[in-house]
Amino acid sequence: MANMVKCTEFRPGNFYVWDNQLYVCQAIDLNKTAMAKMKVKLKSKNVRTGSITEVSLIGGDKVELIYVEKRKMGFLYDEGEAICFMDNETYEQVSISKTLLEWEMNFLVSGVEVEIMTYNGEILCITIPTKVTLNITESEPAVRGDTSKTAMKDAILETGFKTKVPIFVEQGEDIIVSTEDGSYVSRA
Repeated sequence: MANMVKCTEFRPGNFYVWDNQLYVCQAIDLNKTAMAKMKVKLKSKNVRTGSITEVSLIGGDKVELIYVEKRKMGFLYDEGEAICFMDNETYEQVSISKTLLEWEMNFLVSGVEVEIMTYNGEILCITIPTKVTLNITESEPAVRGDTSKTAMKDAILETGFKTKVPIFVEQGEDIIVSTEDGSYVSRA
């Protein structure tokens, strides 16, 4: 389901087709001067390749806006080359290649609910929660009096992801981690 929309009506988060490629708009810049037509620059991410590009248009140009289906699914298990997710209402299972989930795999554990976006049956991407709770499997013991600097130490989480945590956090504890940059937020 697609429809043509003026580029000036675009908003960040809109999905569209340009030059037979699927893009998601990340930012829009409108520039109008008295002597020239409105110039529209769409900072966009190619959904299939992940590359960021800037699409330049004139104010009256129309772009094909597309409808992307979003479904909430839960992480089920790791299949080796792919990750399996399940719809908690219909029990339908979907496998997604690990090559599409390189960053997201650092935060996927049992019980994490994600949002899978599809277009005409093709899986475009997944959105994970902004914060997840993970267990620390390895961390260095705190050294008494070692607070001359930032008082952080390395920790390895249950997914194998390595992050920095405050020295008072111990191995075996659950912590909340930001999925945007992998940083420690707080204890769980």
